[in-house]
Amino acid sequence: MNLALPILVPVLPALGAAAGLATGRRNPSLARPLAVLPVAVAAVLALVTAVQLGTGATLDAGTRLAPTGGPEISLALHLDGFTSVISVLVGLVATCVQIYSTAYLKDDPRYPSYAALVSLFTAAMFLVVYSGDLIVLLVGWEVMGICSYFLIGHHWETADARAASLKAFLVTKLGDVPFLFGLFLLGADAGTFRITDVLHTAATGGLHHPTLIALLLLAGVAGKSAQFPLHTWLPDAMAGPTPVSALIHAATMVAAGVYLVARLLPVFLQSSAALVVLAVMAAVTMVGSALCALAQDDLKRVLAYSTVGQLGYMTGALASGDRQAAVFHLVSHGVFKALLFLGAGVVIHAAHTNSLSAMARMDGLRHRIPDAMWTMGIGLAALVGLPPLAGFFSKESVLTAAEHAAHGEALTGSLGPASAVPTAVGWTVLVAGLLTALLTAAYAARLWLAVFHGRSTDGADLSPQPGAPYSPEPDEADPAHVEPAAMRWPLWVLAVPAMGFGVAGLRTDWLPALLDAESLRPSTATWVLGTGIAVAGLLISWAAWRTVTARTAAGQPADDPGRLLLGPLYRPAQHGFGVDRLYSTLFVRPTEAAAGLVRFLDRAVVETYVRGAGAAPGWLGRAVRFAQTGNAQGYLSALLAGAVLLAVLVAVGS
Repeated sequence: MNLALPILVPVLPALGAAAGLATGRRNPSLARPLAVLPVAVAAVLALVTAVQLGTGATLDAGTRLAPTGGPEISLALHLDGFTSVISVLVGLVATCVQIYSTAYLKDDPRYPSYAALVSLFTAAMFLVVYSGDLIVLLVGWEVMGICSYFLIGHHWETADARAASLKAFLVTKLGDVPFLFGLFLLGADAGTFRITDVLHTAATGGLHHPTLIALLLLAGVAGKSAQFPLHTWLPDAMAGPTPVSALIHAATMVAAGVYLVARLLPVFLQSSAALVVLAVMAAVTMVGSALCALAQDDLKRVLAYSTVGQLGYMTGALASGDRQAAVFHLVSHGVFKALLFLGAGVVIHAAHTNSLSAMARMDGLRHRIPDAMWTMGIGLAALVGLPPLAGFFSKESVLTAAEHAAHGEALTGSLGPASAVPTAVGWTVLVAGLLTALLTAAYAARLWLAVFHGRSTDGADLSPQPGAPYSPEPDEADPAHVEPAAMRWPLWVLAVPAMGFGVAGLRTDWLPALLDAESLRPSTATWVLGTGIAVAGLLISWAAWRTVTARTAAGQPADDPGRLLLGPLYRPAQHGFGVDRLYSTLFVRPTEAAAGLVRFLDRAVVETYVRGAGAAPGWLGRAVRFAQTGNAQGYLSALLAGAVLLAVLVAVGS
């Protein structure tokens, strides 16, 4: 293979970002081609690289970047089936997002910087996927963090965007600090940062601190992939433009953590304790986020909590020791979640609000935006896991992996010697996954009914009713015009793999071979159980919707189907079960109090001492200045007075 092709994949978007930042403001007409063309060409090159590499092949090449006196840092490439499928996903989603953004942010004065940051974001994710060295991978990892900060805070003039960008940056950095130490310890144990050598050392049992390394790495993964307890930044990140949400939630930042664990899974398999921690983290994340999604009124926050839960499926598969199922669901989810977010942008454009309760009073949306209705229907069906859509096959592969782990089946293949996963891990992931499937179907049906089957009697009324929550995005396109083709066609482009990609898992000579899997077919028990539970969730949500609709028609106050389904859990779930409030009580307020104390000590003690130390010589100088008048008579008078005083003192003393 010509190494120039994979090298150009991350380089082209980076060059496009640099060119966009350099020329965008001076020549805005160049901003759009500089945004779309480099990313689109990189996507094509990623596909060509994947085709040339083929199945079952790997490519590892590199050169020493810098001597360190210890483990060397190399500018290295490591390509295999995992990099192939994920790089194609990144290229596809990033291209669709850039094309979509040309219309969605067409009147935004900061579009050139936005587009450049999206390109840089894409380049950083390509670097993470293709890197064969952990330190170079860390560079892409951190570049994505700073890009997310700027993109989430794109509308910095709003308080929500500023707070959300800062929260995302701080929470992810909270995980990145132990993650950095984990990488250093892993490199020290393995004697190298080259991924292939690290994996060989792990597979042969050469790591001295596998549990500590795995737990430190998991902290960074929890932050980047929004897993409990560092998941709270992702729902608030909805303050950014909708296309950014599609990019972050589908193919880049949140996918990076899952990809890293999949890539380094032999390291985690050396520690049963780390697998148990990962399984518990996945289970809590899955169930908790699904409950929260069922109680949200903001369309994008529902999808955000959905992303958190689906990432929990992926980490659950990894805890079960099956990285093939995890990456399968990662790619499948990336396609249909990007579709859902871009579709949400079209809905917000038409409804001029993010509020589901406001949309529930509109019955004209399905007629005005049929493209969004059909494509979001496909995306939601894939999210629920209905056959034969992509989400069905990938979700069931995760449940099948958990079933195998629950039965104590050993793992073999590319991960090294047979590795046993604790059966408790399998049962934890399996039960949580099935419960999440029920909740996912319920909130997906609730969202679909609220957006496209409103209860208004006036089909022409497309504005929120008085008193309804109103939270339009400042970057939405002009709602007076029909959605341009650049906002509609990316939906259909993403709908195609959302419908058909999952079938690729049935062919053992392609996707399973690409991911080093013997088979990605779901077991009969899990797919029957999982599909039955999903259908039950749909029916339960539909029944709750019908009940609410009947009550509203009878003149009773409008209610939320989620309230009927969750009961006393509705209010806690609506506020994320108070995790943010808990963090505020345990960490934010004590930190603010400590900062206030330091401020007081600095101003009342330190500054007082400094001012006093400077003022005392001044006072002494002024006193001396009064004595030095230059008047000879005064000096003689003072001398005479002193002589008299001394004479008196001598006389008294004798």
